[in-house]
Amino acid sequence: MTGVRACVLSDLADGAALRVEVDGRPVALVRLGDRVHAIDDTCSHAEVSLAEGDVDVDECALECWKHGSLFDLETGEALTLPAIKPVAVHAVSLEADVVFVTLAGSATSTEGPGA
Repeated sequence: MTGVRACVLSDLADGAALRVEVDGRPVALVRLGDRVHAIDDTCSHAEVSLAEGDVDVDECALECWKHGSLFDLETGEALTLPAIKPVAVHAVSLEADVVFVTLAGSATSTEGPGA
């Protein structure tokens, strides 16, 4: 087992975001087919939940609902204005149907894209 248990795979609708807390930190989980991505849930521009926004499946990005900034789910980079700062990306691992998240910067983090 790697990381912190965040949810089970069936909690994640394909092409949608879900806000979870991992060690007290808000994280947005996004399922795209068989892959799950995890990024910080707080927009770097407006301090609002990214999980409340829409997922852009074609761009592999999550849109902030407040001002429309897109964040790349694999790198955390802000793809559109008004956001210019990235958000952290967290490592995800799946064991059976359980989703585990390792926070970026933690001792066991790989800081790579979702599983």
